Amino acid sequence: MKTGLQLPHFRPSTPATRRAWLTEIGQTADGGGFDSIWLMDHFFQLGGWLGDAEDEMLEGYTTLGYLAGITEKIKIGLLVGGVIYRHPSVVVKMISTLDVLSGGRAYFGIGAAWYEHESVSLGLPFPPLKDRFEQLEEALQIFHQMFSGDPTPFNGKHYQLKFPHNNPQPLTQPHPPIPVSYTH
Repeated sequence: MKTGLQLPHFRPSTPATRRAWLTEIGQTADGGGFDSIWLMDHFFQLGGWLGDAEDEMLEGYTTLGYLAGITEKIKIGLLVGGVIYRHPSVVVKMISTLDVLSGGRAYFGIGAAWYEHESVSLGLPFPPLKDRFEQLEEALQIFHQMFSGDPTPFNGKHYQLKFPHNNPQPLTQPHPPIPVSYTH
């Protein structure tokens, strides 16, 4: 059995103690038998027991890079990355970089996104659900194309790429595992 650890919030909440806490959690999980660490791809906290939207929330991909640098074995990923937050071709580069620099330990979670409050508050588009699922489908096509090394143009309804080149490729072949999700 494989066991993952999800970190839905970051406490204690001062910059110095947060870094020390995250280091301790990451290194303890790395040496303590956990298979993976998962972070949320949110810019605001989700409310309820997790805390108010205004509470501290670290950006997911940057935090994964930090975790990759302080750990050696544990796999790392977002549960899940919102397709509307970043252009798919840039996400491929981010995941490829994370996988290379972590020694092949990246997971690549992706989903249609749902947290309208944070998107609208930060000036990010929040398309209707149908469009977000169309974007997710096209993004998955782009991911597979770029991870395969195929640089031919991609012309979709939502995304157009003239030269979808990805070098270096991730160490994990054919690509890091891609859990796909939509939650609300």
